[in-house]
This record gives sequence, C-alpha cells and structure tokens, in this order.
Amino acid sequence: MAAEPADLERLFVQRVNDRDVDGLVALFEDDAAIAVSPGQTVAGGAAIRRFFEEYVASGVTLTLGDQQPVLRTGDIALTSTRLADGGVTAEVARRQPDGSWRWALDQWNVLA
Repeated sequence: MAAEPADLERLFVQRVNDRDVDGLVALFEDDAAIAVSPGQTVAGGAAIRRFFEEYVASGVTLTLGDQQPVLRTGDIALTSTRLADGGVTAEVARRQPDGSWRWALDQWNVLA
C-alpha cells in the first residue's frame, strides 16, 4: 500500500508493468472515479477492475513521469505527474483508516 500520497504514482507504473490488476485496483477507493480519456470515465470497484484487466492485457508499458510536489491538507492530497508525452495527470488521494493512501479521483490527462 502507499505510505504517502507520492507513492501512488510509482506503485501505479510498477503494477501496470507487472500486469498486477489486484494491485492496481488496491490503489483506488472502492467508489473511485477515473477519467481515462475525454468522455470516458470508469467508476466503482467492479468497473475499475474490468478496465484494468483490459488495460494490462493490451500490453501497455509505462515509464514514471516527472512527479510534481504533492499538495496536502489533513487527510486529502492532490498528486500530479507530467508525462513524457507532455500530458499532465491530476489525482485526489485520501488517507485511509489504516494510514495508507488511495486515490478517490484520477484524471489521466488534464490537457486532453
């Protein structure tokens, strides 16, 4: 699990490249929403699992982008990464009762 909000992006890239669907799903809250492209949002644990099953099966591999400083207040954090292709992600993470962090919202490219 992510001990800090900044851990989430690194774990995401690692788990995509490892084809670890369970690990990817674990990075998101059960009722999370992911905007994977303009007009396409995946929401809720079951839909997120189905999406990542297809996503990793596609053979995609990722490289870690330039993570921006985390903006954090209490149990909420904003994470963001500048990707190699020029895209920029934005995510809202929330501290869980066990102290770990999971994403509640994930916008894969705010510039799209």
